[in-house]
Amino acid sequence: MDLRPIFYVVGALLCILAISMSVPMFVDMVHNHPDWKVFLLCMSITAFFGGTTVLTNASDKPFQLTIKQTFLLTAISWFALAGFGALPFWLASETDIGFTDAFFESVSGITTTGATVLTGLDTMPPGILMWRCMLNALGGIGFIVAAMAVLPFLRVGGMQLYRTESSDKSDKVLPRMQKVATAIAYIYFGLIAICALCYWMAGMSGFDAITHAMSSVATGGFANYDSSFGAFLEHPHILWIAMIFMILGGLPFVLYIKVLGGNFNALIRNTQVRTFLGLLGGSILISTLWLSMKGVLPFGEALLQSAFNIVSVVTTTGYASADYMQWGPFFVVFFFILTFFGGCTGSTSGGVKIMRYQVMALILGRHFQKLQQPNAIIALHYDGRTLPDDVPYSVMVFIFGFLGAFIVLALALSMCGLDFITSISGAATALTNVGPGLGPVIGPAGNFSTLPDPAKWLISGGMLLGRLELFTLLVLVMPSFWRK
Repeated sequence: MDLRPIFYVVGALLCILAISMSVPMFVDMVHNHPDWKVFLLCMSITAFFGGTTVLTNASDKPFQLTIKQTFLLTAISWFALAGFGALPFWLASETDIGFTDAFFESVSGITTTGATVLTGLDTMPPGILMWRCMLNALGGIGFIVAAMAVLPFLRVGGMQLYRTESSDKSDKVLPRMQKVATAIAYIYFGLIAICALCYWMAGMSGFDAITHAMSSVATGGFANYDSSFGAFLEHPHILWIAMIFMILGGLPFVLYIKVLGGNFNALIRNTQVRTFLGLLGGSILISTLWLSMKGVLPFGEALLQSAFNIVSVVTTTGYASADYMQWGPFFVVFFFILTFFGGCTGSTSGGVKIMRYQVMALILGRHFQKLQQPNAIIALHYDGRTLPDDVPYSVMVFIFGFLGAFIVLALALSMCGLDFITSISGAATALTNVGPGLGPVIGPAGNFSTLPDPAKWLISGGMLLGRLELFTLLVLVMPSFWRK
């Protein structure tokens, strides 16, 4: 396999990452914080490696990536960006963490998971806070582009339904995908700008508005305070704004293109969107009624807290406005189940995704029909069109692979000495990119900093595996992948 195109693109991405570091550097300079020198050093190191990689792998002829090269490029680029993105956390003057914690924080940011090992965020240097949320923003748009360009070729039962050419020929798909990715980028950063404006008008400072807007639209979950969005409970309208943009981040971005093109019913008529919103509405209703009837919270507060935390978990954002572990055992189980849903395919959200559950429900329904009519030929229809034959199969394979990865990761975490609830919820929150787990250690009021280093490396790997939807990485360990 010719690796030059791969390393050329990785080098270019590192150069972009280096340029991005200039923003937190400038923020620290404005606030007269000495860590601007740290960002300058990290930017120089990243630019050196990125520029050298580009120059040593450049070619006079334009590169054309094969499918195998695209898979390898995706894996290497995410690991490289996470590694170099960890440098500011590692070298900053006030974080006081080792490279393991720095890599964990960087992976959590770029995979938009939102799990953190940092404490004292309320007094953290502004440059580090900006960098955390910028990693969320870069990871959010990066995943959408990867999902549009790479995941359809993996046939994992979701993104191939969003191909823009029914012929599925790469010479036709890729140019169109480039246009789609460009349009999505404009929409994505436009939503961030609108979200920041709304936060600012609602009472956030300009700095908080910008940083939280990036993590909200990216459904990343990094906040500037140890209490996450609990710091804004005196301004309930800020929480409602956050909910709106978390939901917008959890919807398929390709449908926004249709809406802007004049098809205003594209979102409303989409089966996946309706199911996603129905899941949120039903869960919020159940939670609100339970909290108010049990006398845990008054109805108004129960509605606000239920809505915010459920939207945050289902969209895999990971914000928290309260320690819902204190609401009773029902909510421990309830939120653990919600962890596995996720948003829509083609969104910034992680998780299994709503579409796959819908396809599984169709498969189950067809099975019951076949039991009653064994000779019947029953086609599966989704959102007004017939499903390709390989989609049901690939969905089942993905679900099986996800459960297998969850079991293996949970067992591995327990071997590191973690208790049952920490191991189980840690594996779940890593693979679904939700952020906080359950229990007193990594729950919404806890932190990942006390975990042993082996557990942090395992969870970091789980976050990358979940964000790239398993097979983007697992395909690389197959011997057949490396055969010519």
